[in-house]
Amino acid sequence: MTSGLLALLPELVEVLLFGTGTVLLSGVGLYVERFALSMVEGGQLGLGAWAAVMGAVAFGFAYLLATDKFRPRVAKLLGADA
Repeated sequence: MTSGLLALLPELVEVLLFGTGTVLLSGVGLYVERFALSMVEGGQLGLGAWAAVMGAVAFGFAYLLATDKFRPRVAKLLGADA
């Protein structure tokens, strides 16, 4: 029984890391987008546009991490067809 749980431990750690990474990247993207909005409202259009692009990149990486890594690992862990 414990050997089966120990065999699942690396997969559980992977799922936890990918899920945490997705949430962190989404949070970074949200923070940077709010920063971009405040820069544009303050009149600094160049810095605001640059920050908006960087926020979009963070959201893009979060989406790719969730769809390419996290979801298939969860499906594999639950025994569904990935």
